[in-house]
Amino acid sequence: MIRRIDLREADPGVDYRSAVPRADFDIEAAVPAVHAICEQVRTGGRDAVVELGERFDGVRVDDVRVAPEAITVALEQLDPDVRAGLEESIRRLRATCANELETDAVTDLGPGARVTHRKVPVGRVGLYVPGGLAPLVSSVLMNTVPAQTAGVGSIALASPPQKEFGGSVHPTILAACALLGVEEVYAVGGAQAIAMFAYGLPADAEHPAVDRVDLVTGPGNIWVVTAKRILKGQVGIDSEAGPTEIAILADDTAEAAYVAADLISQAEHDPLAAAVLVTTSERLAAQVEDELETQVAATKHSERITTSLGGKQSGIVLVRDLEQGLAVVDAYAAEHLEIHTEDAAGWAARVRNAGAIFVGPHAPVSLGDYCAGSNHVLPTAGCACHSSGLSVRAFTKSVHVVEYSAEGLAEVADHVVTLAEAEDLPGHGAAITVRTRAEQTR
Repeated sequence: MIRRIDLREADPGVDYRSAVPRADFDIEAAVPAVHAICEQVRTGGRDAVVELGERFDGVRVDDVRVAPEAITVALEQLDPDVRAGLEESIRRLRATCANELETDAVTDLGPGARVTHRKVPVGRVGLYVPGGLAPLVSSVLMNTVPAQTAGVGSIALASPPQKEFGGSVHPTILAACALLGVEEVYAVGGAQAIAMFAYGLPADAEHPAVDRVDLVTGPGNIWVVTAKRILKGQVGIDSEAGPTEIAILADDTAEAAYVAADLISQAEHDPLAAAVLVTTSERLAAQVEDELETQVAATKHSERITTSLGGKQSGIVLVRDLEQGLAVVDAYAAEHLEIHTEDAAGWAARVRNAGAIFVGPHAPVSLGDYCAGSNHVLPTAGCACHSSGLSVRAFTKSVHVVEYSAEGLAEVADHVVTLAEAEDLPGHGAAITVRTRAEQTR
Protein backbone atom coordinates (compact mmCIF):
# COMPACT_ATOMS: atom_id res chain seq x y z
CA MET A 1 0.00 0.00 0.00
CA ILE A 2 2.84 2.40 0.82
CA ARG A 3 6.39 2.19 -0.49
CA ARG A 4 9.65 2.29 1.43
CA ILE A 5 12.57 4.61 0.74
CA ASP A 6 15.83 3.53 2.39
CA LEU A 7 18.23 6.43 3.02
CA ARG A 8 20.35 4.73 5.67
CA GLU A 9 23.30 4.30 3.30
CA ALA A 10 22.79 7.61 1.49
CA ASP A 11 25.88 9.71 0.77
CA PRO A 12 26.37 12.71 3.07
CA GLY A 13 25.79 15.14 0.21
CA VAL A 14 22.49 13.64 -0.97
CA ASP A 15 19.67 16.07 -1.76
CA TYR A 16 17.02 14.96 0.70
CA ARG A 17 14.48 17.36 -0.77
CA SER A 18 14.40 15.39 -4.02
CA ALA A 19 14.75 12.03 -2.27
CA VAL A 20 11.14 12.25 -1.10
CA PRO A 21 9.15 13.35 -4.18
CA ARG A 22 5.80 15.09 -4.09
CA ALA A 23 2.65 14.62 -6.16
CA ASP A 24 2.40 16.17 -9.60
CA PHE A 25 0.67 19.53 -9.19
CA ASP A 26 1.43 21.34 -12.42
CA ILE A 27 0.16 24.88 -12.06
CA GLU A 28 1.81 25.99 -15.30
CA ALA A 29 -0.17 23.41 -17.26
CA ALA A 30 -3.40 24.82 -15.85
CA VAL A 31 -2.54 28.45 -16.61
CA PRO A 32 -4.10 28.73 -20.11
CA ALA A 33 -7.49 27.36 -19.02
CA VAL A 34 -7.56 29.35 -15.78
CA HIS A 35 -6.42 32.53 -17.55
CA ALA A 36 -9.41 32.15 -19.88
CA ILE A 37 -11.73 31.81 -16.87
CA CYS A 38 -10.30 34.91 -15.22
CA GLU A 39 -10.65 36.91 -18.43
CA GLN A 40 -14.22 35.72 -18.81
CA VAL A 41 -15.03 37.04 -15.33
CA ARG A 42 -13.17 40.30 -15.94
CA THR A 43 -15.05 41.04 -19.14
CA GLY A 44 -18.34 39.27 -18.51
CA GLY A 45 -18.88 40.09 -14.85
CA ARG A 46 -21.85 38.50 -13.08
CA ASP A 47 -23.15 36.64 -16.13
CA ALA A 48 -19.77 34.98 -16.56
CA VAL A 49 -19.65 33.92 -12.91
CA VAL A 50 -23.11 32.37 -13.17
CA GLU A 51 -22.28 30.58 -16.42
CA LEU A 52 -19.00 29.22 -15.06
CA GLY A 53 -20.72 27.97 -11.92
CA GLU A 54 -23.25 26.11 -14.00
CA ARG A 55 -20.46 24.60 -16.13
CA PHE A 56 -18.16 23.50 -13.33
CA ASP A 57 -20.47 22.95 -10.37
CA GLY A 58 -23.48 21.63 -12.27
CA VAL A 59 -25.96 24.09 -10.81
CA ARG A 60 -27.21 27.50 -11.95
CA VAL A 61 -27.34 30.25 -9.35
CA ASP A 62 -28.94 33.43 -10.63
CA ASP A 63 -28.05 35.41 -7.49
CA VAL A 64 -24.60 34.37 -6.32
CA ARG A 65 -24.93 36.20 -3.01
CA VAL A 66 -26.44 34.07 -0.27
CA ALA A 67 -29.45 35.70 1.34
CA PRO A 68 -28.90 36.80 4.98
CA GLU A 69 -31.93 34.81 6.12
CA ALA A 70 -30.40 31.62 4.69
CA ILE A 71 -27.31 32.20 6.84
CA THR A 72 -29.50 32.70 9.92
CA VAL A 73 -31.56 29.59 9.22
CA ALA A 74 -28.40 27.51 8.75
CA LEU A 75 -27.26 28.39 12.26
CA GLU A 76 -30.71 27.70 13.73
CA GLN A 77 -30.70 24.23 12.15
CA LEU A 78 -27.10 23.38 13.03
CA ASP A 79 -26.54 20.27 15.09
CA PRO A 80 -25.91 21.45 18.69
CA ASP A 81 -22.82 19.27 19.03
CA VAL A 82 -21.33 20.69 15.82
CA ARG A 83 -22.10 24.19 17.06
CA ALA A 84 -20.37 23.47 20.37
CA GLY A 85 -17.30 22.20 18.52
CA LEU A 86 -17.19 25.27 16.29
CA GLU A 87 -17.60 27.62 19.24
CA GLU A 88 -14.76 25.99 21.15
CA SER A 89 -12.52 26.10 18.09
CA ILE A 90 -13.34 29.79 17.63
CA ARG A 91 -12.61 30.50 21.29
CA ARG A 92 -9.20 28.85 21.17
CA LEU A 93 -8.26 30.43 17.85
CA ARG A 94 -9.28 33.90 19.03
CA ALA A 95 -7.05 33.48 22.07
CA THR A 96 -3.95 32.61 20.04
CA CYS A 97 -4.72 35.28 17.45
CA ALA A 98 -5.04 37.94 20.15
CA ASN A 99 -1.49 37.10 21.24
CA GLU A 100 -0.25 37.49 17.67
CA LEU A 101 -1.28 41.14 17.42
CA GLU A 102 1.73 43.36 16.94
CA THR A 103 2.00 46.86 18.38
CA ASP A 104 3.54 49.86 16.67
CA ALA A 105 7.30 50.08 17.11
CA VAL A 106 8.65 53.61 17.70
CA THR A 107 12.37 54.32 17.24
CA ASP A 108 13.91 57.64 18.21
CA LEU A 109 17.16 58.13 16.28
CA GLY A 110 18.14 61.47 17.74
CA PRO A 111 16.59 64.82 18.62
CA GLY A 112 13.65 65.41 16.27
CA ALA A 113 14.22 62.12 14.39
CA ARG A 114 11.59 59.42 14.79
CA VAL A 115 10.46 56.43 12.71
CA THR A 116 7.29 54.54 13.64
CA HIS A 117 6.68 51.06 12.29
CA ARG A 118 2.89 51.08 12.17
CA LYS A 119 0.74 47.95 11.68
CA VAL A 120 -2.34 48.61 9.56
CA PRO A 121 -5.07 46.05 8.78
CA VAL A 122 -5.93 45.28 5.18
CA GLY A 123 -9.11 47.10 4.16
CA ARG A 124 -11.10 44.32 2.51
CA VAL A 125 -10.43 40.59 2.14
CA GLY A 126 -11.98 37.72 0.22
CA LEU A 127 -11.91 34.36 1.97
CA TYR A 128 -12.16 31.13 -0.02
CA VAL A 129 -13.55 27.94 1.54
CA PRO A 130 -13.41 24.70 -0.50
CA GLY A 131 -16.53 22.59 -0.83
CA GLY A 132 -15.58 19.84 -3.28
CA LEU A 133 -14.64 16.51 -1.73
CA ALA A 134 -15.62 17.84 1.70
CA PRO A 135 -17.24 21.03 3.04
CA LEU A 136 -14.27 22.43 4.95
CA VAL A 137 -16.18 24.36 7.59
CA SER A 138 -13.03 24.61 9.69
CA SER A 139 -11.49 26.77 6.96
CA VAL A 140 -14.19 29.38 7.62
CA LEU A 141 -12.80 29.76 11.13
CA MET A 142 -9.14 29.60 10.15
CA ASN A 143 -9.54 32.43 7.62
CA THR A 144 -12.07 34.61 9.41
CA VAL A 145 -10.80 34.75 13.00
CA PRO A 146 -7.30 36.11 12.23
CA ALA A 147 -8.80 38.62 9.78
CA GLN A 148 -11.23 39.87 12.40
CA THR A 149 -8.52 39.97 15.06
CA ALA A 150 -6.32 42.02 12.75
CA GLY A 151 -9.14 44.56 12.40
CA VAL A 152 -10.11 43.96 8.77
CA GLY A 153 -13.19 46.10 8.20
CA SER A 154 -14.77 44.27 5.27
CA ILE A 155 -14.85 40.48 4.89
CA ALA A 156 -16.44 38.51 2.04
CA LEU A 157 -16.48 34.74 1.75
CA ALA A 158 -16.97 32.46 -1.25
CA SER A 159 -17.59 28.72 -1.40
CA PRO A 160 -18.81 26.52 -4.25
CA PRO A 161 -22.57 26.18 -4.84
CA GLN A 162 -23.93 22.79 -3.78
CA LYS A 163 -26.45 21.06 -6.05
CA GLU A 164 -27.71 19.14 -3.02
CA PHE A 165 -28.69 22.42 -1.36
CA GLY A 166 -30.30 24.16 -4.31
CA GLY A 167 -27.16 25.94 -5.46
CA SER A 168 -26.45 27.54 -2.09
CA VAL A 169 -23.30 27.19 0.00
CA HIS A 170 -23.17 24.13 2.26
CA PRO A 171 -25.34 24.91 5.33
CA THR A 172 -22.62 24.02 7.85
CA ILE A 173 -20.35 26.59 6.21
CA LEU A 174 -23.18 29.13 6.35
CA ALA A 175 -23.74 28.34 10.03
CA ALA A 176 -20.07 29.00 10.76
CA CYS A 177 -20.38 32.32 8.96
CA ALA A 178 -23.34 33.18 11.18
CA LEU A 179 -21.37 32.33 14.32
CA LEU A 180 -18.59 34.65 13.19
CA GLY A 181 -20.82 37.46 11.95
CA VAL A 182 -19.79 37.09 8.29
CA GLU A 183 -22.79 38.36 6.33
CA GLU A 184 -21.35 38.71 2.82
CA VAL A 185 -21.26 35.18 1.42
CA TYR A 186 -21.18 34.08 -2.23
CA ALA A 187 -22.03 30.72 -3.78
CA VAL A 188 -19.08 30.83 -6.16
CA GLY A 189 -16.29 28.29 -6.42
CA GLY A 190 -13.03 27.64 -8.20
CA ALA A 191 -11.02 30.10 -10.25
CA GLN A 192 -14.09 32.22 -10.93
CA ALA A 193 -14.39 32.97 -7.21
CA ILE A 194 -10.83 34.27 -7.05
CA ALA A 195 -11.40 36.34 -10.19
CA MET A 196 -14.64 37.75 -8.75
CA PHE A 197 -12.75 38.87 -5.65
CA ALA A 198 -9.91 40.33 -7.70
CA TYR A 199 -11.99 42.27 -10.21
CA GLY A 200 -15.29 42.72 -8.41
CA LEU A 201 -18.68 42.59 -10.11
CA PRO A 202 -20.60 45.68 -11.24
CA ALA A 203 -24.09 46.35 -9.94
CA ASP A 204 -27.10 45.78 -12.16
CA ALA A 205 -30.82 46.39 -11.84
CA GLU A 206 -31.31 43.39 -9.57
CA HIS A 207 -28.01 42.96 -7.75
CA PRO A 208 -25.64 45.24 -5.84
CA ALA A 209 -21.99 45.40 -6.82
CA VAL A 210 -19.41 43.04 -5.44
CA ASP A 211 -16.52 45.27 -4.44
CA ARG A 212 -13.03 44.04 -5.30
CA VAL A 213 -10.86 42.97 -2.39
CA ASP A 214 -7.29 43.81 -1.42
CA LEU A 215 -6.31 40.27 -0.37
CA VAL A 216 -7.53 36.73 -1.05
CA THR A 217 -6.80 33.89 1.39
CA GLY A 218 -7.78 30.27 1.78
CA PRO A 219 -6.91 26.82 0.37
CA GLY A 220 -8.27 25.30 -2.83
CA ASN A 221 -7.69 22.93 -5.72
CA ILE A 222 -5.33 23.50 -8.62
CA TRP A 223 -7.83 25.84 -10.33
CA VAL A 224 -7.96 28.06 -7.26
CA VAL A 225 -4.20 28.00 -6.78
CA THR A 226 -3.55 28.81 -10.44
CA ALA A 227 -6.01 31.71 -10.33
CA LYS A 228 -4.12 33.08 -7.34
CA ARG A 229 -0.87 32.94 -9.27
CA ILE A 230 -2.36 34.64 -12.32
CA LEU A 231 -4.10 37.38 -10.35
CA LYS A 232 -1.31 38.02 -7.84
CA GLY A 233 -0.53 41.38 -9.44
CA GLN A 234 -4.19 42.38 -9.29
CA VAL A 235 -4.81 41.28 -5.72
CA GLY A 236 -2.75 40.12 -2.75
CA ILE A 237 -2.71 36.41 -1.91
CA ASP A 238 -1.70 34.37 1.12
CA SER A 239 0.04 31.50 -0.69
CA GLU A 240 -0.18 28.98 -3.52
CA ALA A 241 -1.11 25.99 -1.36
CA GLY A 242 -1.13 22.60 -3.06
CA PRO A 243 -2.32 19.19 -1.83
CA THR A 244 -2.09 18.63 1.91
CA GLU A 245 0.83 16.70 3.39
CA ILE A 246 1.98 15.17 6.65
CA ALA A 247 5.45 14.05 7.68
CA ILE A 248 6.11 12.13 10.88
CA LEU A 249 9.53 11.78 12.49
CA ALA A 250 9.49 8.69 14.71
CA ASP A 251 11.71 6.30 16.59
CA ASP A 252 11.16 3.02 18.49
CA THR A 253 9.09 4.77 21.15
CA ALA A 254 6.30 5.66 18.68
CA GLU A 255 2.92 3.95 18.80
CA ALA A 256 2.31 2.37 15.39
CA ALA A 257 -1.47 2.66 15.62
CA TYR A 258 -1.20 6.42 16.25
CA VAL A 259 1.26 6.93 13.42
CA ALA A 260 -0.87 5.00 10.93
CA ALA A 261 -4.04 6.84 11.96
CA ASP A 262 -2.33 10.19 11.49
CA LEU A 263 -1.01 9.28 8.04
CA ILE A 264 -4.54 8.22 7.07
CA SER A 265 -6.05 11.42 8.46
CA GLN A 266 -4.27 13.54 5.87
CA ALA A 267 -4.50 11.00 3.04
CA GLU A 268 -8.26 11.27 3.53
CA HIS A 269 -8.23 14.81 2.14
CA ASP A 270 -7.23 14.14 -1.43
CA PRO A 271 -5.84 11.38 -3.69
CA LEU A 272 -2.83 13.69 -4.17
CA ALA A 273 -2.27 14.18 -0.43
CA ALA A 274 1.17 13.17 0.82
CA ALA A 275 1.78 10.95 3.86
CA VAL A 276 5.42 10.43 4.82
CA LEU A 277 6.88 8.56 7.79
CA VAL A 278 10.58 9.14 8.54
CA THR A 279 11.83 6.60 11.05
CA THR A 280 14.92 4.99 12.48
CA SER A 281 13.00 1.79 13.24
CA GLU A 282 12.39 -1.07 10.82
CA ARG A 283 10.15 -2.62 13.45
CA LEU A 284 7.95 0.49 13.56
CA ALA A 285 7.88 0.64 9.75
CA ALA A 286 6.57 -2.93 9.57
CA GLN A 287 4.01 -2.30 12.32
CA VAL A 288 2.76 0.84 10.60
CA GLU A 289 2.38 -1.04 7.31
CA ASP A 290 0.25 -3.64 9.10
CA GLU A 291 -1.80 -0.94 10.82
CA LEU A 292 -2.41 0.83 7.52
CA GLU A 293 -3.83 -2.33 5.97
CA THR A 294 -6.21 -2.76 8.89
CA GLN A 295 -7.22 0.85 9.44
CA VAL A 296 -7.66 1.83 5.80
CA ALA A 297 -9.99 -1.11 5.20
CA ALA A 298 -12.21 0.19 8.00
CA THR A 299 -12.40 3.83 6.87
CA LYS A 300 -15.15 5.49 4.86
CA HIS A 301 -12.91 6.94 2.15
CA SER A 302 -10.66 3.90 1.72
CA GLU A 303 -10.34 4.25 -2.06
CA ARG A 304 -9.19 7.86 -1.85
CA ILE A 305 -6.82 7.04 1.00
CA THR A 306 -5.35 4.04 -0.78
CA THR A 307 -4.63 6.17 -3.84
CA SER A 308 -2.89 8.77 -1.70
CA LEU A 309 -0.81 6.28 0.28
CA GLY A 310 0.14 4.39 -2.87
CA GLY A 311 1.19 7.50 -4.77
CA LYS A 312 4.77 8.57 -5.33
CA GLN A 313 4.21 11.42 -2.86
CA SER A 314 3.83 9.03 0.08
CA GLY A 315 6.26 6.61 1.69
CA ILE A 316 8.07 5.25 4.71
CA VAL A 317 11.60 6.65 4.80
CA LEU A 318 14.19 4.67 6.75
CA VAL A 319 17.05 6.68 8.25
CA ARG A 320 20.10 5.57 10.23
CA ASP A 321 19.48 7.89 13.19
CA LEU A 322 17.38 10.84 14.29
CA GLU A 323 20.02 13.35 13.19
CA GLN A 324 19.60 12.12 9.62
CA GLY A 325 15.84 12.03 10.15
CA LEU A 326 15.87 15.66 11.23
CA ALA A 327 17.83 16.58 8.09
CA VAL A 328 15.29 14.73 5.94
CA VAL A 329 12.20 16.40 7.46
CA ASP A 330 13.89 19.81 7.39
CA ALA A 331 14.65 19.36 3.69
CA TYR A 332 11.13 18.09 3.01
CA ALA A 333 9.62 21.13 4.82
CA ALA A 334 6.24 19.56 5.40
CA GLU A 335 2.98 21.41 5.81
CA HIS A 336 2.35 19.34 8.96
CA LEU A 337 5.15 17.67 10.91
CA GLU A 338 4.58 15.34 13.83
CA ILE A 339 7.35 14.31 16.22
CA HIS A 340 6.91 10.85 17.81
CA THR A 341 10.28 10.32 19.48
CA GLU A 342 11.89 10.19 22.87
CA ASP A 343 12.39 13.83 23.93
CA ALA A 344 9.94 14.94 21.25
CA ALA A 345 10.03 18.55 22.44
CA GLY A 346 13.82 18.64 22.13
CA TRP A 347 13.75 17.40 18.55
CA ALA A 348 10.85 19.70 17.68
CA ALA A 349 12.84 22.69 18.93
CA ARG A 350 15.53 21.94 16.35
CA VAL A 351 13.18 21.82 13.35
CA ARG A 352 13.56 24.81 11.05
CA ASN A 353 11.19 24.01 8.20
CA ALA A 354 7.56 23.05 8.78
CA GLY A 355 4.21 24.78 8.48
CA ALA A 356 3.18 23.53 11.92
CA ILE A 357 4.89 21.12 14.33
CA PHE A 358 2.90 18.69 16.47
CA VAL A 359 4.85 17.45 19.46
CA GLY A 360 4.38 14.04 21.04
CA PRO A 361 1.77 11.29 20.83
CA HIS A 362 -1.18 13.40 21.96
CA ALA A 363 -0.90 16.24 19.43
CA PRO A 364 -2.12 14.78 16.10
CA VAL A 365 -2.59 16.95 13.03
CA SER A 366 -6.35 16.47 13.33
CA LEU A 367 -6.20 18.50 16.54
CA GLY A 368 -4.63 21.35 14.60
CA ASP A 369 -7.22 21.03 11.85
CA TYR A 370 -9.96 21.91 14.29
CA CYS A 371 -9.39 22.83 17.93
CA ALA A 372 -5.71 23.25 18.82
CA GLY A 373 -5.89 27.03 18.55
CA SER A 374 -3.34 27.00 15.73
CA ASN A 375 -4.16 27.76 12.10
CA HIS A 376 -4.46 24.99 9.54
CA VAL A 377 -3.93 27.15 6.43
CA LEU A 378 -0.25 26.32 5.97
CA PRO A 379 2.49 26.33 3.29
CA THR A 380 2.78 23.16 1.20
CA ALA A 381 5.13 21.75 -1.46
CA GLY A 382 8.26 22.60 0.53
CA CYS A 383 7.36 26.28 0.84
CA ALA A 384 7.65 26.05 4.63
CA CYS A 385 11.36 26.72 4.13
CA HIS A 386 10.49 30.34 3.32
CA SER A 387 6.81 30.92 4.13
CA SER A 388 4.54 30.82 7.17
CA GLY A 389 1.00 29.70 7.80
CA LEU A 390 -1.96 32.03 7.90
CA SER A 391 -1.98 34.32 10.92
CA VAL A 392 -3.04 37.77 12.05
CA ARG A 393 0.12 39.10 10.39
CA ALA A 394 -1.18 37.98 6.97
CA PHE A 395 -4.07 40.44 7.31
CA THR A 396 -1.94 43.44 8.25
CA LYS A 397 0.64 45.50 6.46
CA SER A 398 3.46 47.63 7.76
CA VAL A 399 3.79 51.36 7.16
CA HIS A 400 6.82 53.43 8.17
CA VAL A 401 5.86 56.85 9.48
CA VAL A 402 8.84 59.23 9.31
CA GLU A 403 8.85 62.35 11.50
CA TYR A 404 11.92 64.64 11.35
CA SER A 405 12.27 68.18 12.62
CA ALA A 406 14.62 70.77 11.09
CA GLU A 407 17.18 69.83 13.73
CA GLY A 408 16.84 66.13 12.99
CA LEU A 409 17.18 66.68 9.25
CA ALA A 410 20.24 68.90 9.68
CA GLU A 411 22.07 66.19 11.60
CA VAL A 412 21.92 63.73 8.70
CA ALA A 413 21.66 66.11 5.74
CA ASP A 414 25.30 65.87 4.61
CA HIS A 415 25.11 62.07 4.53
CA VAL A 416 21.96 62.12 2.38
CA VAL A 417 23.49 64.58 -0.08
CA THR A 418 26.70 62.54 -0.31
CA LEU A 419 24.83 59.31 -0.97
CA ALA A 420 22.61 61.01 -3.55
CA GLU A 421 25.65 62.25 -5.43
CA ALA A 422 27.20 58.76 -5.25
CA GLU A 423 24.12 57.46 -7.07
CA ASP A 424 24.19 60.38 -9.55
CA LEU A 425 20.80 61.59 -8.35
CA PRO A 426 21.44 65.28 -7.64
CA GLY A 427 17.73 66.04 -7.37
CA HIS A 428 17.58 63.87 -4.29
CA GLY A 429 20.32 65.93 -2.67
CA ALA A 430 18.71 69.19 -3.73
CA ALA A 431 15.51 68.21 -1.90
CA ILE A 432 17.63 68.22 1.26
CA THR A 433 19.74 71.33 0.69
CA VAL A 434 16.73 73.49 -0.24
CA ARG A 435 15.51 72.90 3.30
CA THR A 436 18.81 73.23 5.19
CA ARG A 437 19.69 76.50 3.43
CA ALA A 438 16.24 77.90 4.15
CA GLU A 439 16.71 77.09 7.81
CA GLN A 440 20.14 78.76 7.84
CA THR A 441 18.70 82.03 6.52
CA ARG A 442 15.98 82.23 9.14
